[in-house]
Amino acid sequence: MKNILPRLGLLAAAVTLLTACPSEKPAEVATPPAATQAHPTPAFNADSAYAFTAKQVAFGPRVPNSKAHIACGNYLVAKLKQFGLTVREQPFEAMTFDGTQIKGRNIIAQYQPTAARRIALFAHWDTRPFADADKEHKNAPMDGASDGASAVAAALEIARVLSLQPDSLAPNVGIDIMLMDAEDWGHEDSTQSDIKDQLDETNGNSSWCLGSQYWAKHLVPAGYKAEYGILFDMVGAKGGHFTREGTSLNNARSVVDKIWNTAAKLGYSDYFLFKDTGAILDDHVYTNQAGVPTVDIYDHPAFGEEYFPAYHHATGDNMSIIDRKTLKAVGQTVLQVLYQE
Repeated sequence: MKNILPRLGLLAAAVTLLTACPSEKPAEVATPPAATQAHPTPAFNADSAYAFTAKQVAFGPRVPNSKAHIACGNYLVAKLKQFGLTVREQPFEAMTFDGTQIKGRNIIAQYQPTAARRIALFAHWDTRPFADADKEHKNAPMDGASDGASAVAAALEIARVLSLQPDSLAPNVGIDIMLMDAEDWGHEDSTQSDIKDQLDETNGNSSWCLGSQYWAKHLVPAGYKAEYGILFDMVGAKGGHFTREGTSLNNARSVVDKIWNTAAKLGYSDYFLFKDTGAILDDHVYTNQAGVPTVDIYDHPAFGEEYFPAYHHATGDNMSIIDRKTLKAVGQTVLQVLYQE
């Protein structure tokens, strides 16, 4: 993520635009069930999510075509299979804005794959190849600890927790974990004006979110349908704030309300702010286009005019900023939402 959508209005003409392994012991119950909730919600383990974040970062920058990218992808597939999910890989090839031909793969894992009702959890697992927003190290590689790794870690921890539940305590919906690749190799006008964008960004195309664009055109599973989706993106930094983003409000207002109201009931309103902000370009643009009403949970500064925190696309996005409390707020809220279905 991402440039802000005003300069890419072609993507959403109908939208008003502004724009390492944890212990696998049974999880304790985190919150009492709601009046309409069939089963108690298990606890999201922040230590486990932190470890999943650190494990990804330890591979090095997960830039497509790199050894670290291949190794991390293999790890994610193996870990999801270990948790008992049905896993598919969706390989694809694409050209980036600077003319690099890349090989990517989306990773799709299903919990309770035969359930008729389904909820999708999206995240991207690649890292941006250059810290172009960094004032001192513009071309340096970056760890992507919050921007990428924390989002995947939240999804992995939810998968781990679900894998520990007996059938009698499973949620009433099937859950699909969709890890999208090549999200972050896009052209940013504000920092890369000296570099030509070689892609044709017309007819809804973009240099960002290449994996989700491919998935939206070649759905896996075939004909995929879900009641709604939740996109994790930058959900692990200390002092993180999550606002109600424009495309999310436009396409999935009821889901936004569900998530933010649940967070408030759990005591996480310091993280989930009841503040509406403009639309951004992220994977949810394409998952919404694919028919999955999707909400984007991403770190947005609580004050000021900036859309992204200082660590965004900078070398400061490393493990030093990852905070268990932020991971807990996001993960526990989403788990509670899933168990209330």
